[in-house]
Amino acid sequence: MDPLKLRRVLVLLFLGLVGWPMTSVGAAAGGGGDSASCRFPAVYNFGDSNSDTGGISAAFDAIQSPNGMTFFGHPSGRACDGRLIIDFMAEKLKVPYLSAYLDSVGTSFRYGANFATGGSSIRPGGYSPFHLALQVSQFIQFKSRTTYLYNRLHSHNSTAIPMESSIARPREFSKALYMFDIAQNDLFHGFQYSCEEQVRASIPDMIDTFSEAVQQIYKEGARYFWVHNTGPVGCLPFTILNNQRPSNIDSIGCVKSANEVAQELNRQLKNLLLKLRKELPLARITHVDMYSAKYLLISKAKTLGFVDPLNYCCGSFHGLHLNCGKKEAVNGTVYENNACKDPSRHVSWDGIHYSEAANLWVANHILNGSFSDPPLPIDKACRV
Repeated sequence: MDPLKLRRVLVLLFLGLVGWPMTSVGAAAGGGGDSASCRFPAVYNFGDSNSDTGGISAAFDAIQSPNGMTFFGHPSGRACDGRLIIDFMAEKLKVPYLSAYLDSVGTSFRYGANFATGGSSIRPGGYSPFHLALQVSQFIQFKSRTTYLYNRLHSHNSTAIPMESSIARPREFSKALYMFDIAQNDLFHGFQYSCEEQVRASIPDMIDTFSEAVQQIYKEGARYFWVHNTGPVGCLPFTILNNQRPSNIDSIGCVKSANEVAQELNRQLKNLLLKLRKELPLARITHVDMYSAKYLLISKAKTLGFVDPLNYCCGSFHGLHLNCGKKEAVNGTVYENNACKDPSRHVSWDGIHYSEAANLWVANHILNGSFSDPPLPIDKACRV
């Protein structure tokens, strides 16, 4: 046999023996000829309510109906009428929807875990105690305890092998995809309790904190990263309704100054990711421009069949502030918020979170790599 061919056969045999997925290894090593997907065996997510699949609902008050009405038919721990972008990502990667790390009922972590919780921020001191550093700490503990339990299940004295079907495989932590979608609440909290100039001045600290989180996870063996920048917070109905300056509105109705702060955050985040690619030589980092994708959706909403994108389907910010699914009694009168008849025609579900229809549109436009750097689809993210 040709020596070169013999060498390739021996390499393939070795990879099969050690259990590496053939399609992933070639890509991770820099091979570009194979068009097969990366086949990430698990997904781990860190974020806020934009990607929370039940964490904050498990930790505090459960998210109530009509949340979940469109797809699940019942509240699913998501601040949405249906699926989030992360759910469409899971479908694309052919893994089950991620269970929230904090949810103790009906959970399986065989194919990953979701550490995102509603209200979370990069820096501590925001709306939620589950800031990014704490989510990373939870992951490190999760990885350690999973490895310990898995090894016990495979010891000669163990009789609990059936438990194995719901826990992660230690060998797959280094092959999993690690996703980040967080920063929106750093901006919201800053706008609410300080001023835009102070929020802008705090961005370098946000970036440093985010960098520390990525490096910690890298030290734990993570290699594949999928990072969202923050969306156009100035286009959320909640932000627009709280704007006090008519001159601060752009051509499509969004709050200019809020979006400018978000864009500055995104600029510094992109520079950080370029730096981390050099400092973490084994990392494969994909930067996803969620800002541009969401702004494009909002600017084209009416031509895509949506109603005014600055309207929302559930909740109230006019006079009485009432979150979607909540009831409020005022002077003997009970106010209750019911959802609109057709959430699929709304970009915004509740003034802060996107509807399932909007999430699907965004997912379809980012999962194919159109808004990614490098421009690769999510199932090729190991080839960065």
